[in-house]
Amino acid sequence: MVSGSYRPTKLIIDTQAITENVSQEVARLPKDRELFAVVKANGYGHGAVQTAVSARRGGATGFCVALLDEGIELREAGIMEPILILGVVEPIYIELLLKYDLSVTVATLPWLTEAQEILEKAPAERRLKIHIKVDTGMGRLGFTSIEDTLQAIEAVRSNTAMEWEGLFTHFATADEIDQEYFLEQQRFFQKVLAELPERPRYVHSENSAAALWHPESPGNMIRFGVAMYGLNPSGTAISETYKLKPALQLKTTLIQVKELSAGAGIGYGKTYTVSAPKEWIGTLPIGYADGWLRHMQGFNVLVNGKKCEIVGRVCMDQCMIRLPEYVPDGTEVILVGESQGEAITLQMIAEHLSTIHYEVACTFSQRIDREYK
Repeated sequence: MVSGSYRPTKLIIDTQAITENVSQEVARLPKDRELFAVVKANGYGHGAVQTAVSARRGGATGFCVALLDEGIELREAGIMEPILILGVVEPIYIELLLKYDLSVTVATLPWLTEAQEILEKAPAERRLKIHIKVDTGMGRLGFTSIEDTLQAIEAVRSNTAMEWEGLFTHFATADEIDQEYFLEQQRFFQKVLAELPERPRYVHSENSAAALWHPESPGNMIRFGVAMYGLNPSGTAISETYKLKPALQLKTTLIQVKELSAGAGIGYGKTYTVSAPKEWIGTLPIGYADGWLRHMQGFNVLVNGKKCEIVGRVCMDQCMIRLPEYVPDGTEVILVGESQGEAITLQMIAEHLSTIHYEVACTFSQRIDREYK
C-alpha cells in the first residue's frame, strides 16, 4: 500500500520518546537482565525499523517480531542484534530462518519432528536457534505440561543442527489489579524452571506489564512492548511505575470549511443534522481506510485547542467536524496529541471505541504517511 505523502494527514513519531522509554526501563533492570524491544505489527503502527533503531539507542539488545517477514525486514534494514519470532513459522521456511539468523518459537512436538527431518536432508553451517514456549495459562501457544516441555528441550539439545537458545512464557493478567491468576502462571513457570537440566541463554517471562509491576518475575530478559511506545499496558487500571512518554501524534488540516443552515444533513445516511440556525462544518482528509474508523463519529478532535465533535458518519477518505467558529482552510487539526493545553490520547480513543490502545495504534493504515523526529 502506498502512503498518502501528498496530503496533510500525518503520523508524527517521536523517536526520542521511544529511546527514553526504553532507557528508563533498562536503568531499572538488574545487571544480568536484557531488554528485547517488541517491534511486531510494524512497531505497533509506529514503524518497525525506526522503532528498533530508537530502542537500540535506549539500550535494547535484541528484538521480538511476530512474523518471519518482520524478522527479514529488520535484517535487511541492517539490524544485526538477536531477533526472536514469537509466532509459529512453518518448518518449510527453515532455510530462511538460517539465512537471516532468526530465532524461532517452538510450541509443539510435531513441529520439532518435521524440522529435524528437514535439517537432516539439508545440513547447514548455522544451527537453528530455538525458544521453547510454555503455555502456563494464556491458552494460546506453547507446551501445557512439564513432561512435554522437557521432551521438547531434550529433542533440541540432542540435535546438533539445533541450538536451545531460550525458554519462555507469557502472562495473561500481569496488567490487572487482581493478581491471583498471574501468580498461578508464575508458579507453574517456576516449576518448569526447577526441572530443567540446564538453563538456556535466555529465560523470559516479562512483557511490558510484568516488567513494570512484577520485576521479580523469573528470567534474564524482558520483552518490552507497548510501554516502549509510551502507553500504559493496563490502560488506566494501574498507575505507571514511572512516566511514559507517548511517541505518536496524528495531525491533519482542514481542507474545506462551510457554513450550513438548520436542517442540512451531514454524511452518509444523514446521521447528523444541523440543528442551530447556522453551523460551521469542517472536512478532514482522513477516513476509515486510514484506520480512523466509522465508530469515531461523536468523538472529538482539537482545533486551536478547542474540542470539535466528529459529526456524520466517517467516510472512507474524509470525515466532518463541527467547528465553534469560522477558521480558514489549512488550519491544523490534532487527532492524537496536544494543542494549547488540551489532549487527545490513544487511550481516550480506545475508550470511545470500547477497545484497547494497542488496537488503535495498530489500526492506523500504511496509507497514513509517517514522519520521524
